[in-house]
Amino acid sequence: RARKGTERKPPRLERTKGSEIVFGIGPCSLALSRARRDLFRLFLKQSGSRRPVTSELLLQAAARGVPVLRVQRRELDELCRGQVHQGVCLEATPLRFKRLEDAETPGSGGEASGNRQVIWLVLEQIQDPMNLGALLRSAYFLGVDRVVTSHRNSCPLTPTVSKASAGAMEVIDVYSTDDLQSFLKAKTAEGWEVVGTVSKPEDVEGVPVISCLEFRWDKPLIIVIGSEGEGLSLQTQLLCHRMLAIPPGRALHPGIDSLNVSVATGILLHSICSQKRRHGD
Repeated sequence: RARKGTERKPPRLERTKGSEIVFGIGPCSLALSRARRDLFRLFLKQSGSRRPVTSELLLQAAARGVPVLRVQRRELDELCRGQVHQGVCLEATPLRFKRLEDAETPGSGGEASGNRQVIWLVLEQIQDPMNLGALLRSAYFLGVDRVVTSHRNSCPLTPTVSKASAGAMEVIDVYSTDDLQSFLKAKTAEGWEVVGTVSKPEDVEGVPVISCLEFRWDKPLIIVIGSEGEGLSLQTQLLCHRMLAIPPGRALHPGIDSLNVSVATGILLHSICSQKRRHGD
């Protein structure tokens, strides 16, 4: 009996120092194909089935020289601390923010040339990993040229963010800056338009507020998104040329009179980026 009890207990998988566990089919597949991380081991759930997605992961791992271990589901659960892993985990080094200062070279990051429409998404103190992941997914899908986040009080690029982004975090670079206000001032001096976002127009003073449906995109653009609870800081609001609001479809009850930050951002980005598709670059 003692021996059986010991056999039922899963062996602990020793982690490589400095590694983290990426989980989920999309994040693991894209992490393997993009190889922006150092890759150590791919863990797959033991199963009699040969799903196409499993075969693809095996091919990707072989192409990168990554060892593959077949393990029990409970071991995968332990590796990713109970998150939804879809039978796949990948041991790899973390992704870090890129320093915005290192990217400010002529011609990088989709700077405007001629009449080209360029849009950057700037995030001020987004702290929830699910929101950050959803924001990165929308930014990638809708064609944002660069994502920049404030370094202080912002969520890091964790495996949870990658899963929430459906793996978009593995594909796009995310930059950070220690001085968001100075960055916005510099882009304004270069001729960029800076627009903020607001859920309650009556709360804004000193900056014009318009509906996102009225906004016309005719110059390089930065759209700034504020934190989940407080929105944009006053210092950042005052650096915006205009504030955009999403008009509601009905009279709203107090307490449910705003949108989740990632949902609102998706609506705003679509409203703006659809102009690019209509009018061309």
